[in-house]
Amino acid sequence: MLTPAARGLGLGKRLVAECVAFAQAAGYAEVVLWTHAVLTAARGIYAAAGFEMIDSWTHADLGPEQVSETWRLTL
Repeated sequence: MLTPAARGLGLGKRLVAECVAFAQAAGYAEVVLWTHAVLTAARGIYAAAGFEMIDSWTHADLGPEQVSETWRLTL
């Protein structure tokens, strides 16, 4: 998560790109991440980087009911 002042500077996109580059260099076959459906900006970054949502579920594990998602990028 970025502070409001840091949003819109491309930092999230750069962070995802660095994580993917690390995974590729390390020889990983895929990158899998977990997020919340309300994080729409982050979800857009993941989709633009080629990740696909592979699972979605509703739960109240962390308090109020929310929707969590699993996203995967095959390398």
